[in-house]
Amino acid sequence: MSMQPSRSQPARVSARSRVHAAFPRSRPSFAAMVSIVTIAFGSVLAGCAMPTHPDSAAPPTDPYNPAATQLLDDTQWQLTSWANADGKTRPVPANSGATSGATSGAGGEPITLNFSTQGGQRKTNGFSGCNRYTGTYDLSGGKLSFGPLASTRMACAPGPGSTLEQPFLQGLADIAKTGVQMQPPQQLQITLKNGDVMTFTQRAQP
Repeated sequence: MSMQPSRSQPARVSARSRVHAAFPRSRPSFAAMVSIVTIAFGSVLAGCAMPTHPDSAAPPTDPYNPAATQLLDDTQWQLTSWANADGKTRPVPANSGATSGATSGAGGEPITLNFSTQGGQRKTNGFSGCNRYTGTYDLSGGKLSFGPLASTRMACAPGPGSTLEQPFLQGLADIAKTGVQMQPPQQLQITLKNGDVMTFTQRAQP
């Protein structure tokens, strides 16, 4: 009986091993994983970001705060400018202590508006250009309003004060809105129903 030389059997290689050999397994680096997460997170934020606009597109702030009208109690004011609805200004009486808003060279006692809570009631008084007046006032919903006003009946000399007296007293009965500027110099602005604007500057307490 003849012996045939043995042939070496090739090792069996599984299909799985061949796939792994052709496509070696590689794990992504930590930096790559962080980049992927960052990109995905950035995409989510981009989809949820709120729209923005430049400051130039924002509406201008109103320097007069109607809510500050509640601070008028126990304050004193002087009329320093009066602008008609058409933009023209009226001469306003001024004295040596008046601010630059009053008409230069317009003499006479300034028109004033005073508020007091003495005695537990809101009362107003002042000088209207020729006569003195008194009455009551109220602060409600950011608006200033006045009750009936009584005034003296003195003869008026010609001038800015006597010219403004009746429009001033009538204006206090026809207020459309009011506001107080909080930044110094603190001012009170009263807009009338006809569109006129009276601006007052606060006076020092006596």
